[in-house]
Amino acid sequence: MRKLEHFPNLVTMFFTRARVKGDAPFLWAKRDGAWQATSWAEAARQVAALAAALGGLGLKRGDRVMLVSENRPEWCIADLAIMTAGLVTVPTYTTNTERDHAHILENSGARAVIVSTARLAKALMPAVMRSTACSHVIGIEPLRIGQSGDARFHDWAGLIAAHPTEVATAEAAADFTREDLACIIYTSGTGGAPRGVRQHHGAILHNVAGCTTVISEDFGWEDEVFLSFLPLSHAYEHTGGQHFPIGLGAQIYYSEGLEKLASNIEEVRPTIMVVVPRLFEVLRTRVLKAIDKQGRLSRYLLRRALAIGEKDYAGRMALADWPMELILRGTLKPKVGKRFGGRMKAMVSGGAPLNPEVGLFFHSLGITFLQGYGQTEAAPVISCNRPSAGIRMESVGPPLPDVEVQIAEDGEILVRGELVMHGYWRNEEETARVLKDGWLHTGDVGHIDDCGRIVITDRKKDIIVNDKGDNVAPQKVEGMLTLEPEILQAMVTGDRRPHLVGLIVPDPDWAKEWAAAQGIAYDAAALRTDPRFQKALMAAVDRVNTSLSVIEKVRRILIADDAFTIENEMLTPSLKIRRHAIRKVYGEGLDALYGR
Repeated sequence: MRKLEHFPNLVTMFFTRARVKGDAPFLWAKRDGAWQATSWAEAARQVAALAAALGGLGLKRGDRVMLVSENRPEWCIADLAIMTAGLVTVPTYTTNTERDHAHILENSGARAVIVSTARLAKALMPAVMRSTACSHVIGIEPLRIGQSGDARFHDWAGLIAAHPTEVATAEAAADFTREDLACIIYTSGTGGAPRGVRQHHGAILHNVAGCTTVISEDFGWEDEVFLSFLPLSHAYEHTGGQHFPIGLGAQIYYSEGLEKLASNIEEVRPTIMVVVPRLFEVLRTRVLKAIDKQGRLSRYLLRRALAIGEKDYAGRMALADWPMELILRGTLKPKVGKRFGGRMKAMVSGGAPLNPEVGLFFHSLGITFLQGYGQTEAAPVISCNRPSAGIRMESVGPPLPDVEVQIAEDGEILVRGELVMHGYWRNEEETARVLKDGWLHTGDVGHIDDCGRIVITDRKKDIIVNDKGDNVAPQKVEGMLTLEPEILQAMVTGDRRPHLVGLIVPDPDWAKEWAAAQGIAYDAAALRTDPRFQKALMAAVDRVNTSLSVIEKVRRILIADDAFTIENEMLTPSLKIRRHAIRKVYGEGLDALYGR
């Protein structure tokens, strides 16, 4: 078993790996239709030069630098260069509005911004021009800005070319400690305005060491290949999809986006992927549709795979099941495995609860997934399922090494260790609320099972308390609803009410098929008011209701005008629903359901 060395900071970890890996490929991106690599040595050279350039702009240790970019090699190089210069990275989402950028610029006091493209600069520049602190804008690509205000503009390639620096010199200057601030990551704001989480070098390094232990002990640490898909501005991908691979000396491929993700997986053949539950649900739907098109035999094999997989998971697989299991291993499972590249060690799910039924589906098809748990305030990984500890779909596994977890009297999960943030940036009130005596109050409710695994029931603030005082976990109900083929997205509500009601986003493919079967033209707006369409959707809800307790059943539904998206601010960039934003639009309609 290999262990990760004890590094003083993230920069030293990177330069150490680069020195060993040399000209081996590190960062991959598709350009002109072909995957092209940046070597470890070239990345180190660019990091050293850009760090020197940032210092040359007059930025001082501790200054903040905002980073606005899609996932690409330059994102990683910029992040490492900012830290190498002793500065603090402030990652932001590419979907941020001008208002979001203005809030983060002003709150962080960032003195410089690195932005990748002219398109992303459109929402950014008005905020920069109004900023009281930001005086430098660096464009990875040409920006073509018509008016700059007080900010000075710089070209990425020009800055690097003008500041050639010995890598050893840059590495030697990186004398900061694990306690020093590495980045300020703003939460995605599921409950309101984003807050800046102060992540220190030691917090992320603690996560990297813990995740390395999981991979090393349970799978073997070899030449790993990651496919980076989630936004790097999210703490989960920033640690799990960037610094964790650096710690392993792995290669990182940057996905071309959701629409090309399936083909990217087959091309890249990753060994590890960091994903969110919503992606598993999308992939499950695609696998089901593909198998359905392959005919009766494939559908039969799928039914048998799911039945045997359920038995295997429960420890009840019989000798009589083995002939069919061997057939599945020679037919269906390799086909599914090929869709995931053919050498996937594990897909690691985090960021939101995973529906156990989805997990069992992939388990039955031979895809290993590890459900983890964490939050930005813990850098972000707190625990992870491990085969050696016994994977249970309802749990998120045991805590990482050197992480203390305890359950408060009201069921809240409390966490302590080096992974815990030092607080929120310029927000002492919120810091005092969530950090008490060194314990992070996660806001999540759960318990620890007999095997030491964390089981989460829900968010404290998301729990619905009905008019009788019963507690209902909405995420469980919503997860079950979205497994129905008719339903793309769902949100349930019912606080201080006699029962739950739901907001339903119909699956557009199903809706088109339904309209065709009825002999009517597909018109999404017209279908929402069609009693037959409403009845068909309610039938899907009622199928779910049969598996729910009385207090969890959804009695009435409202059909949403549009899907929840990042653009309409009803989804966070990590694809979690923003309940407060959805309530603003649909609250009146949902309340009206109780009057029927």
